Amino acid sequence: MERLNEIVKQLKSPELARELSIYFIGIGGIGMSALARYCKEKGATVKGYDKTATSLCRQLEQEGMNIHYEENEMLLDKEASLVVYTPAINAQHVELKYYLSQQYEVVKRSELLGSITNSSFNICVAGTHGKTTTSSMVAHLLQHSGMGCNAFLGGIATNYGKNFWSSDNDICVVEADEFDRSFLKLNPDVAIITSMDADHLDIYGSEANVKQAFIDFSQKVKPDGLLISKFGLQRANDFINAHRLTYDRSNKNADVYADGIEVVDGCYFFDVVFNKESYRLNGVKLAMGGLHNVENMVAAILVAHHLKVADDKIIAAVASYRGVKRRFEYIIDPGENKNGVIQIDDYAHHPEELRNLIESARSLFKGKKMTVIFQPHLFSRTRDFLNGFAEVLDLSDEVILLPIYPARELPIEGISSDLIMTKMKNKKTTVVEKADLINRMKGKEFELIITAGAGDIDALVSIVKQEIISR
Repeated sequence: MERLNEIVKQLKSPELARELSIYFIGIGGIGMSALARYCKEKGATVKGYDKTATSLCRQLEQEGMNIHYEENEMLLDKEASLVVYTPAINAQHVELKYYLSQQYEVVKRSELLGSITNSSFNICVAGTHGKTTTSSMVAHLLQHSGMGCNAFLGGIATNYGKNFWSSDNDICVVEADEFDRSFLKLNPDVAIITSMDADHLDIYGSEANVKQAFIDFSQKVKPDGLLISKFGLQRANDFINAHRLTYDRSNKNADVYADGIEVVDGCYFFDVVFNKESYRLNGVKLAMGGLHNVENMVAAILVAHHLKVADDKIIAAVASYRGVKRRFEYIIDPGENKNGVIQIDDYAHHPEELRNLIESARSLFKGKKMTVIFQPHLFSRTRDFLNGFAEVLDLSDEVILLPIYPARELPIEGISSDLIMTKMKNKKTTVVEKADLINRMKGKEFELIITAGAGDIDALVSIVKQEIISR
């Protein structure tokens, strides 16, 4: 860690940063790309590997980063000052093994992020779901209000078209990822915990271990810091922070909550009540779908209020917020095409995320027939939450299941999308290969289409849209 801290110190010096060459294994990952952009902006040479030339990778190339897509020892950077890898990379990866065997300074993504933020004022947003949207909301409120921040996000903020931006103000907004216990490398001044549901059981082994990791994260908050947690979390009594506030969408027992929520033309209007201050922020307008996003915005507003951002600036910033790519993102807006079909895309890959997505779409578009196209992510997650996926998908009118996206995993015998279908009560459910999806859609009538999943289903989103609007 001492060598890493020296490199980060050098990185923060405009003159010294130019001497650094930093290599990322898995550079196209959303968290990795944010760090790569940070290093490039500081003046370092940035190179990397990824297995797929995604649109994000192409953007990084356009920004001056040298990326290759073949796992090849001959293509890596042998002059690298620092090598950063994502824990999603297999331990047998040729390039990772080379760097480790040759005694390069090799660190995980979380270690670099922890070192970068070691001396800054940090707002860290954690949760098994909700963290990407909430962290982007916090970052946007601070940026739009003029306070400024350095943002390290796990999604592409629509307002900015990127997952990282910087500021002269030494405030960092960080999405705190629980995968591989990465968030335990952070030192928050303000921490938000949005949820503590079971997930990543391939890493943690049990739901109890997941919850304990979040308890451990809460204890990373600095002694004079603030912990903000969703009202009603299990084991909330184990949070021992002296300064702690709770938030909720509408529960008046929370320290901060939304009141008088109304839906007008697809936008939410509400007030935010601060119980302990006997104070109300009136006239908040959120122009994005999803009742759960009202709750996320309440947490973000609480942070901005805590940092003494003026009320009028908070209200203006919320009204201008346009969401995160693949988080309740309108691909076809209401009224955009003559057929009246609406298309929403979302990253949801956990049963509770799917529940929030489906119920929010129902509340906004009552009476419309809902078709969910879902790509399960990971064999282990499908196995661990099989009944949960079946139960939640039954809330839709029609379901099209794509094969499981394996990501870092090998297949597990007997675990497939067909198994989810056998557990469902909704008989209007089919399993379709990706290549056959559009052919299976032809001739069918749609009203509300939702594409969901954390794999490569995003590559189908524009194709689905074209099929709908061309009718």
